[in-house]
Amino acid sequence: MQAIVIDRPGSYHRLQLRELPDPQPRPGELRIAVQHSGVNYADCVIRMGLYESAKRLVGWPITPGFEVAGLIDAVGDGVDGWRPGDRVLAVTLFGGYASRLCVPAVQAFRIPAALDTAQAAALPTIFLTAWFALHELAHLRRGERVLVHSAAGGVGSAAVQLAAQAGTEVTAVVGGAHKRELPQRLGARHVIVKSEQALWAEAGRIAPGGYDVILDPNGVETLGQSYAHLAPLGRLAIYGFHTMLPRQGGRPNWPKLAWDWLRTPRFDPLKLTVENRSVLGFNLSFLSERADLLLPAMTQILAGIEAGRLQPPPLAIYPLSAVAEAHHALESGQTQGKLILAP
Repeated sequence: MQAIVIDRPGSYHRLQLRELPDPQPRPGELRIAVQHSGVNYADCVIRMGLYESAKRLVGWPITPGFEVAGLIDAVGDGVDGWRPGDRVLAVTLFGGYASRLCVPAVQAFRIPAALDTAQAAALPTIFLTAWFALHELAHLRRGERVLVHSAAGGVGSAAVQLAAQAGTEVTAVVGGAHKRELPQRLGARHVIVKSEQALWAEAGRIAPGGYDVILDPNGVETLGQSYAHLAPLGRLAIYGFHTMLPRQGGRPNWPKLAWDWLRTPRFDPLKLTVENRSVLGFNLSFLSERADLLLPAMTQILAGIEAGRLQPPPLAIYPLSAVAEAHHALESGQTQGKLILAP
């Protein structure tokens, strides 16, 4: 099999394509002949050596990748309901940038008939992240006002859909005018284009009383103002720190990273209680033991896809050998939807 292996942290040249022995499924596992793998910003952070769960749970060398789709080509002992040739998507804790992969059968799902494997591989990470932020942490309610940063990206586009489906008023924030159409099509009532509008003045005009839920993956650039624009009982869900990391060059700018860390807001618990606001943070890769939460959510998401209530994101597909190009594109901040690798 082929796989991308990172021996130690660094820039794009650390992404090495290697020939490795095919893995063999253990009892309770499926082996997937991977046709497509999802690319997430977390994979770039893993490559840079800054992703905490990768350091704690795996170390070096590591193969990134949290989601795959393809065909089952081997079934381990004790697995019922699957057979070679079945179309499958799977959630995995690293290892997805490979042409073959073994996963526990409980982490595998049948691909809805309307989807190809590229679309299927795009779903798990972005929709589970958005679902967990909105429903498990923020306990979204119909009629609330929701602001979604980076709304044309993978998680952002999933969050816009889930929030709109829940009957909320969604304000989407995008970086450029070329990204306006996607969140509008997915259900956002308002779109703020940061390159053309003053973000927080426009956000305040749209929701003078503040937002009930704000999803923020940006870090220091927006966290302080996101908190300031919460309504009473508002919830700020944090799942990334993208603006602290480089948009070119592929490796951390350590002086900038240190300065941004010093400038990152610290939230006073006394102030939180007085203002009736909540700050919530999470990382799905540290929640692998909570299959009781995540796997039923994935089933619901796929049911929404199959019924046409939810849509897969727009895709850009790269061969596995062009993984460095995919990482560079994702870090640039210019992409929309989801990037996919084709082993």
